Amino acid sequence: MRISIRVLSALTLAAALHGQQTPGRGRGGAPQISSPRTAYPERPPADPAVVERGKALYSVNCSFCHGSEARGGESGPNLIRAQLVMNDQNGELIAPVVQNGRVVQGMPKFDLSAAQISDIAAFIHSFKVGGYDISRQRPPSILVGDAAAGEAYFKATCASCHSVTGDLKGFAARFPDPKAMQQWWLIPGGGRGGPATGNLKPVTVTVTQPSGQKVEGRLIRIDDFIVTLVDSDDNTRTIRRTGDSPKVELHDPIKAHRDLLSKYTDKDIHNVTAYLVTVK
Repeated sequence: MRISIRVLSALTLAAALHGQQTPGRGRGGAPQISSPRTAYPERPPADPAVVERGKALYSVNCSFCHGSEARGGESGPNLIRAQLVMNDQNGELIAPVVQNGRVVQGMPKFDLSAAQISDIAAFIHSFKVGGYDISRQRPPSILVGDAAAGEAYFKATCASCHSVTGDLKGFAARFPDPKAMQQWWLIPGGGRGGPATGNLKPVTVTVTQPSGQKVEGRLIRIDDFIVTLVDSDDNTRTIRRTGDSPKVELHDPIKAHRDLLSKYTDKDIHNVTAYLVTVK
């Protein structure tokens, strides 16, 4: 899941991200220095059972973008240092981002309950922001799945759109790094180390006014109040939205991949990756 950062002064944000000391004001207006050790919230230990539930949910839904320890992945930012996450207590600030998604930025919405997101938050909050822990001892290889099971899963789930003798022919040769490969097939274009992203089609949008007039183009931004696009004449247009008017239709070329993100299990991901590295 990709988290947006709350507004924070440039000085404070720089200190938060880089562990620098931040000048403030003490008694009588005298400058006061904050130690890097106190720059981040200290949280009491959470119930181990809750953290374990959160870890399982995070592993399936979030780790492919944000990394297994929430410190950032191939396409997702570091969650532990995000101001929104640091301000969050029990998932109340994280939940709207997870449940609504950030489609334009590449983050799908996830059908997770408030209780499930609270568990995920407990797992993320279990990491110390500035510390080092055993979870950072990464395995030497992510190739731990069953290639035969991955092939069966591919044929059942992916073969209707992709073929290892067609668009995926020589797929493994494009990725010297299996981790980059895994990121790429999960969200094409979302990782580094793979084919150039120029061949991937952008998200487009069709806006239909009550009069029936349509405006189409490449999506730049969409929220509850506006939709911004670039039309075929390369003009940027911003259209106001009120509820369901005008009608807005998004056309995401990798929607099928995004829809599957919440359905994969950890085992599925490892198995498919183990299979795809054999597609020479």
